[in-house]
Amino acid sequence: MDKKVANLLNDQINKELYSAYLYLDFSNYYAEEGLEGFSNWYYIQAREEREHAEKILKYLKDSGEKVTLEAIAKPDKKLTSLKTPIEEASKHEKYVTSLIYNIYEAASVAKDYRTMHFLDWFINEQGEEESTAESLVKKFELFGNDAKSLYELDKELLSRK
Repeated sequence: MDKKVANLLNDQINKELYSAYLYLDFSNYYAEEGLEGFSNWYYIQAREEREHAEKILKYLKDSGEKVTLEAIAKPDKKLTSLKTPIEEASKHEKYVTSLIYNIYEAASVAKDYRTMHFLDWFINEQGEEESTAESLVKKFELFGNDAKSLYELDKELLSRK
């Protein structure tokens, strides 16, 4: 495997684990605000991000590459309103997509077709992640200012398994 590609994948493990920390922070924020559904949604999202990190880690190990785990940064988003985490999550998913694209481009330049194929799953996943995050932003904009509608949206998010 090309060294640059291996380094970018190693770094992506850290970015995915940071995403999990970020979403756990959002989950905690919503729990403190009494929105169990929102808290549940981000808790499950954090689990998915950890699974993404593990998938990359396994791919690197299976490819005979050394995995280097670095310190995970503390989430730095200031959560000032109920809408803030939702907006920040949408921005964050777009950022993660850009990181995946950068790795894909490096793999393409290196003619690392196996890694490109591996990253196809992440590209599709990021499309879903961005769409879901944006949908939640829109739902919150529609229903977040009405207590009864917010309660119903919270119940909907609580059903995520």
